[in-house]
Amino acid sequence: MKRKREILKKNKYLINIIIRLSTIFPRTVHKFLFKLVRNQENYLAMFVRYVCVKNCAKTCGDNVAIFSNVYLFNMQNLELGDNVSIHPMCYIDASGGIQIGNDVSIAHACTILSEEHIYTALDRNIKDQGVRLKATTVSNNVWVGAGARILAGCYLEEGSIIASGAVVKNKVKGNTIVGGVPAKFIKERG
Repeated sequence: MKRKREILKKNKYLINIIIRLSTIFPRTVHKFLFKLVRNQENYLAMFVRYVCVKNCAKTCGDNVAIFSNVYLFNMQNLELGDNVSIHPMCYIDASGGIQIGNDVSIAHACTILSEEHIYTALDRNIKDQGVRLKATTVSNNVWVGAGARILAGCYLEEGSIIASGAVVKNKVKGNTIVGGVPAKFIKERG
């Protein structure tokens, strides 16, 4: 990973030129390209995904690694910081707004949502009641373990760790480790 960062730093000027030139294409082209290279596992495809996200997301920092088979929906409501890695088979739907801070690692097969179904009317099918949008925040220096589920409206404070397979519904305090279904406090970090 250190070698990759050195390569990115060395070529930052060229990368920025490519990103600036790519802005001439509309978002629909970038979304199409993102889907086209979604399943490819090489550095060129990863770079193309990065350029596409730079052009489609609300904000996108430097050194963002989007690995293969990552599904990003409603990117116009997605904010990504610097040094973010989203590993294979992740599903992120930013319809209600998702903010991911700096130095965040999201392991493979994770889900991050920002909407939930409304289900209160007993006389109507759940699927016909619509959804409620709730912004989700993943603060700086957070590690989301493999297969974790971050549900709509969650706020993961700085330095928190989400254990593999956890289902998080609410706020997670900073510098703590949570796990389980539903996620509960395990211990303080350190």
